[in-house]
Amino acid sequence: MSRIDHLITKHCPEGVAFEDLCKLACYSDTRIDAADLDETNFVGVDNLRPNMAGKNDASYSANTARLTAFAAGDILLGNIRPYLKKIWLADREGGCSGDVLAIRIRKERRSELLPEFLYRLIASDDFFAYNMQHAKGAKMPRGSKDAILRYRIPVPPLEVQQEIVAILDRFTKLEAELEAELEARRRQYQHYRDTLLSFPEDANIRATRILNLGEVGNFIRGSGIQKSDFVDAGAGCIHYGQIHTHYGTWAKSTKSFIRPDLAARLRKAHKGDLVIATTSEDDGAVAKAVAWLGDEPVAVSTDAYIFRHTLNPKYVSYFFQTEHFQSQKRPHVTGTKVRRISGDSMAKIKIPVPPMEEQERIVAILDRFDELTSSLSTGLPAEIAARRRQYAYYRDQLLTFKEAA
Repeated sequence: MSRIDHLITKHCPEGVAFEDLCKLACYSDTRIDAADLDETNFVGVDNLRPNMAGKNDASYSANTARLTAFAAGDILLGNIRPYLKKIWLADREGGCSGDVLAIRIRKERRSELLPEFLYRLIASDDFFAYNMQHAKGAKMPRGSKDAILRYRIPVPPLEVQQEIVAILDRFTKLEAELEAELEARRRQYQHYRDTLLSFPEDANIRATRILNLGEVGNFIRGSGIQKSDFVDAGAGCIHYGQIHTHYGTWAKSTKSFIRPDLAARLRKAHKGDLVIATTSEDDGAVAKAVAWLGDEPVAVSTDAYIFRHTLNPKYVSYFFQTEHFQSQKRPHVTGTKVRRISGDSMAKIKIPVPPMEEQERIVAILDRFDELTSSLSTGLPAEIAARRRQYAYYRDQLLTFKEAA
């Protein structure tokens, strides 16, 4: 018998009481001046991280003079688009915007309910499914404050709560250690990528030439593909938006398909071409590229360019990720809300061009880093995903109780 089973048998063999959240907690009714806040203790909905990943320091200031105050142990819940699952267990005092709910255990119930245990109950797929079920609004759904407080939760004895929190904390700590290692590897990867794809001070080093992208290839604008054109099976296509969300450095298969007769009329990327998303609301994502390595040509949407060139395709795709590329790209990005870059502008960007054998050597090194830091089947991301599945399984098991009659 596990320690949890022993505690349940000892303290609540007939089940545990379930109560509406409103009987145990309420929304913070205290206020704080915006002048008393900084980036570390002001929480807006935009600096809460999706998928129950905590928060980042704020990059903007509060736009009202007085805000809802929160205290250590309060649970901050993003109330816009509940499906994003934004939640944080506060470890300090601060203030939050109106789109963030500060849930606080009632003073008279604090001897019965641990903030860490309540957080685990609310930071769960079951709660967010419930929250979405009661949310209002289509384009920008908002959680119902009344419905949230009607959410029923189990209240086992404190000894059981403490043991469950300790078990789940061990999973969280392991995942945090893996995330820190992955971040360190990513920084190392970025350093090597920028170093290997740098402009040599002496152009004779490695017989490297410095050329404009327009000297090594041609930029071809994609054709019209709408999301409504997608079908379950057919000719492969790459929509520019999927380059931001689906593809990495290279690809051999597509996420989407269109009718063959439509594909026949559209411009296509061939094996070895780059496909470049040329629009985004984020400057850093403008000109995100994927090397197409599939045997069959693929149709490419508007707001994307095909770059047909004479270099190693992965070499060029890796170069598009470097700070050397980004620093040259920034002056050419235009637009207001939607930012974009043209093929003519990209053609002016300079790239170091070593001999083909050197390009292949660099690609081999970067492929190993890319596998370690990006692959969902091997490397650290795969291990983190496995730990998350394990955590979710044990969380669901540990937080499931028989309700007392």
